[in-house]
Amino acid sequence: MKELIYENSLGNKELVKDFILEGKADISFDEGVMRMENSLSASEGQKANYVYWCPVEFPENIEVTWEFRPIKEPGLAILFFAAKGINGESIFDKKLAERTGEYPLYHHGDINAFHVSYFRRKEPDERAFHTCNLRKSYGFHLVTQGADPIPDASIDSLWYELKVIKNKNKVTFSVNDLQVFEFNDDGTTYGPVLSGGCIGFRQLAPMIAEYRNLKVYELK
Repeated sequence: MKELIYENSLGNKELVKDFILEGKADISFDEGVMRMENSLSASEGQKANYVYWCPVEFPENIEVTWEFRPIKEPGLAILFFAAKGINGESIFDKKLAERTGEYPLYHHGDINAFHVSYFRRKEPDERAFHTCNLRKSYGFHLVTQGADPIPDASIDSLWYELKVIKNKNKVTFSVNDLQVFEFNDDGTTYGPVLSGGCIGFRQLAPMIAEYRNLKVYELK
């Protein structure tokens, strides 16, 4: 049983006025969907990347769905979830170090989170062999992966519905209801089981992608 607890079409600027951007990005809504792209040159490396957080603190057991359309590559798209400070505080707590979109701040900083990289087209090996990876932090622990069924980016790309389910110690990820991977966290090997926290979208320059219809359900 599940209950819808958050819904956002991501269709205009007003709907994301409370979202929190870490790093610099150009976020637009010309077609009634949220388009994200870097505002700094990709030549600046990690400084050109960014995270866009939904500010809501979600409960432990959730299902997150959103629609995704890759427009331009190379690049990489990630969803952070179950994100909290390392002592259980909000990721927006002023005591935590400032985050500016550079990846080490998210996996070896002062937050814990899962991060699913579901569209990986940055490095040559990623573009040759497509996988979806699930990592857990603190640390850069690759806990599971599966084949990526999403085709290469194109201006004519279709929309894909992505789904993350985190139910107690179990995480699953699917694309258009095709399950890509499943991970059962023993709470020891990669640190304690994560509970609650925020979700956020991350992109690596120079990727351009669009997003719509973000929904979060609480699992009863």
